[in-house]
Amino acid sequence: MKVLLMHPDRDFDPDQDLPSQEASLTRDLELNTLCEIMAQGDRFLFDVARQAILSSLDTRETIFYRQEILKDCLRHPDIVRQIYSIPLRSIKNKQRRWMGIFTHHPTGILNSAGEMLSMFVVLLRDLKAIADKHAEQFESRGLQIFFTMIRQELDDDYFIVMENHLKELKFRGGVLLRAELGKGNKGTNYILCKPDRQKRNWVKRLLAGSLPTYSFTLHPRDNAGARALGELKNKGVNLVANAVAQSADHINDFFNMLRLELAFYIGCLNLHEQLVLLGEQISFPLPVPVDKRRHSFTGLYDISLALTMKQKVVSNDMEADNKDLIVVTGANQGGKSTFLRSIGLAQLMMQCGMFVPATSFSANICHGLFTHFKREEDATMESGKFDEELGRMSAIIDEIRPHALILFNESFSATNEREGSEITGQIVHALMEEHIKIIFVTHLYEFAHDFYTLKKKNVLFLRAERKSDGQRTFKLHAGKPLQTSYGIDLLKELGR
Repeated sequence: MKVLLMHPDRDFDPDQDLPSQEASLTRDLELNTLCEIMAQGDRFLFDVARQAILSSLDTRETIFYRQEILKDCLRHPDIVRQIYSIPLRSIKNKQRRWMGIFTHHPTGILNSAGEMLSMFVVLLRDLKAIADKHAEQFESRGLQIFFTMIRQELDDDYFIVMENHLKELKFRGGVLLRAELGKGNKGTNYILCKPDRQKRNWVKRLLAGSLPTYSFTLHPRDNAGARALGELKNKGVNLVANAVAQSADHINDFFNMLRLELAFYIGCLNLHEQLVLLGEQISFPLPVPVDKRRHSFTGLYDISLALTMKQKVVSNDMEADNKDLIVVTGANQGGKSTFLRSIGLAQLMMQCGMFVPATSFSANICHGLFTHFKREEDATMESGKFDEELGRMSAIIDEIRPHALILFNESFSATNEREGSEITGQIVHALMEEHIKIIFVTHLYEFAHDFYTLKKKNVLFLRAERKSDGQRTFKLHAGKPLQTSYGIDLLKELGR
């Protein structure tokens, strides 16, 4: 049985390689804050959330597939959590009474696997009961297929057959074996036989008489004889033990995959609950094909900031369809970096099938998300800040490909205005020629002004709002670049 709740045609791979820029994305977008809220202290949920968010999907079909399942989960969170509890109970049962295969002896393997299967039968019955009771309430293709599979595969006949087999495998009436004599009269070709189930009443048994039998009895202290009989039994049950162990492994794998794939949706439920408490909005984004240029939203906010501050935060709107470059300028501490993070997180959330922190959101799918944020100097740097920036940019160039999205935050500002603007302009022109979408937060006026004077239709300019009294609203609006970033406001705040 396949779970298929993350992909319509394959299992979710928790060990797939993450993008080379995972460390930068995690740091620059404060991704761990989001994952920690999704995990609610559960390390497994944290790892699954991080893996899923960083493993961006590149097809609209799979994104919509997950969105539909997540919508179902949001409509019926209690039922989904009830399903998720079943593989958790399996883990707890195995921890409380280890039923792993400690031994290489077939009899030990058979007993352990049989106990595990008996426990699984109880859990499968509970899963079947949930499917029978609630399947009709779910609308998504993924969960409908899942529940249909459960109801078809785990019917009453399945449980009857399975329980009968498990009862027989306890061998309460002993083990019936068949063997052949090999070289030197040694036993070979040991086969486990079904016991005679023919039931006869006492009259028939009396009239039938007794068949001749050959038997022997071991002395209670005959340890060598007991070992010899044990070896005979092991040879006879070896094939059956392997089959039962494989069956237990298959069902165990099913529960492990159910836990893994549902963990993503449980994390989304945890996140949604926290956002509801904060009064924040969410929406399901509309992804468009990768070769389009779509980037429009209303009410987009930095979800990590909201979760850290534990309150609603300022949101922004943007209409940037058919734009290849978005240049963001304006006052210091005006919300530009926060705005940039909100876009990066929303893109990642959209491309893993999640909801996004906005009232509406639509963007084209990107072939990779990259960030190039300014870094503060630290002891790990082997050269100056500007050299370090160029080194990171070179590494990105080696990895980036057409139709990617790259976010720049105050990049190449570690040198003088003229040199920084010249280098920035050349890099941006080269990236645009390769059909890479760029959002650039900058204080480099020459760079921004040069692009503004070109009046290109595929370039949008946004500016952080500053009121006449110096107050920052953290809102961004379309506007031409200004030559000042109003650093004097910060000096006034410091009383200088």
